[in-house]
Amino acid sequence: MTITDEDCLAETLKFNECFAAAAASRPAREGVPDATLLAALRRNRLAGDTPPVRLPQGQDRVVAGGVKVRVFVPDHVDGVYLHIHGGGWAFGSADGQDERLWRLAEQARLAVVGVEYRLAPEHPFPAGPDDCEAAARWLVDHAAAEFGTRRLLIGGESAGAHLSVVTLLRLRDRHGITGAFRAAHLLFGPYDLSMTPSQRLFGSKRLLSNTETLRGSYELFTPEMGTEQRRDPEVSPLFADLAGLPPARIVVGTEDPLLDDSLFLAQRWQAAGAPVQLGVVAGAMHGFTLFPLTITERELRRERDFLSTAGR
Repeated sequence: MTITDEDCLAETLKFNECFAAAAASRPAREGVPDATLLAALRRNRLAGDTPPVRLPQGQDRVVAGGVKVRVFVPDHVDGVYLHIHGGGWAFGSADGQDERLWRLAEQARLAVVGVEYRLAPEHPFPAGPDDCEAAARWLVDHAAAEFGTRRLLIGGESAGAHLSVVTLLRLRDRHGITGAFRAAHLLFGPYDLSMTPSQRLFGSKRLLSNTETLRGSYELFTPEMGTEQRRDPEVSPLFADLAGLPPARIVVGTEDPLLDDSLFLAQRWQAAGAPVQLGVVAGAMHGFTLFPLTITERELRRERDFLSTAGR
């Protein structure tokens, strides 16, 4: 395992310390969030206290199966990136990162299609995966006509990374579709919802995610399932046959309870025959790309470079 950005470690750990101190002044978010907290999380930016900025460049559309998507199309399009947002399957939205996604669209010359998948607890598993699968199938069938290219990429953050892998597996297993998506970009995802060792051992540190907040997210997303049921490969892709999946870039921080998930997935992905770039960011907590850090600037640049060149 190669750890990156150690030159930024002091800044990163200082930010973590300040974040944890601020979080300590707020009530602990343990277990399943109540309706009031869910409403606030859905209204505001991920990890923020204000609503997201909606840019006029974004177009809201409805595609096959009634799935809502948000689309950014730059002047020059060399590919299409299916982006799946994070938020523990229970909050977040396709318009929650307009500024970042529009910048990515322009710099990487990609049409970006964000999925507005249904959220738990109102719509638990498999509603969210169903919507992501439908959006992906729509792109397979219509990207050439809509955007002038068949070069498709997929990815997301946290729950969105999980849903990206689930979507690729569903395309393969349910529809016999492999190779349509030429690369996957997966940021700090949970791939074992029965909980890897790093998830179970992380404890109650007041960073963006910890053992109890993860457990609460899984209870919202899969409310009728126990630990063994959550090991089903359709729920936890770490247990799936990963043959036939595209090249991937998998990123996680050393202070993320989901560290093992990325390490284990990268190993299994590569063993199944596809190239993997694994990035382990020194000191980074879960969701670090949401915050104004040097490692965030670097990671967004690396993401852009990967998506600009992957699958050509």
